[in-house]
Amino acid sequence: MIGGGRVRLNRWQQAAVAVGSAVGALLDPRRADLIAALGETTGKPAFERLVQRMKTSPEGRAILLEQPRVISANVGHAWDLPANTFGAAYAKFMGSRNFSPDDRPPVRFMETDELAYVAMRAREVHDFWHTLFGLPTNLMGESALKVIEFQQMYLPMCLMSVVGGTVRFNEKQRKLFLQHYFPWAIRAGMQCTDLMCIYYEQHFHEDLEDVRRKWGIVPAPSAPKQTQVSAASSGLVEKL
Repeated sequence: MIGGGRVRLNRWQQAAVAVGSAVGALLDPRRADLIAALGETTGKPAFERLVQRMKTSPEGRAILLEQPRVISANVGHAWDLPANTFGAAYAKFMGSRNFSPDDRPPVRFMETDELAYVAMRAREVHDFWHTLFGLPTNLMGESALKVIEFQQMYLPMCLMSVVGGTVRFNEKQRKLFLQHYFPWAIRAGMQCTDLMCIYYEQHFHEDLEDVRRKWGIVPAPSAPKQTQVSAASSGLVEKL
């Protein structure tokens, strides 16, 4: 469901939902529904710009026209693809974490069907980006990916998530993120192609390294050896 229960809000209501969602998400970053609500209530201008960008791209136009959904019924064949393919890497990423593509919360606060779809698309390709950039789903990996997402989509929610993530780090973790992962994420987000204009499902059968090169994607570097032990002890290192 993209937005079966969409709700129209006035500006004051949007502000109230945004503030409440921001506070709740900061207290519990696992609340995907609050993060989604924050993205929708603060991101309308950004989503409108995304729609316009997608309309200038052949693949982007195809996505808007066909409105593919990243759900089990549509991407389940990725589990049967050869190990070297992008689709197989995505399946491994999802399966190793017991994730389901059907678990994304619906869009509730977008005014039009087109904006609702683009908001949902941005939500559903998140795990594709994890796979392509080689980022884990711990706080360090999510914060780094949010840097890239902000550069790609300019969603205020992404910037707020980065700030919230750094607040939750201890001093050593914050130093590792700011000196190692943050500069990489800035470079990676700037040099890759427009990631919202890629019809990922049509590239599942292609070699993972080939699509990375084609889309200008540089995977995340490993943490410096001297910091790996302290990060691992804090639950911030996760194998893909």
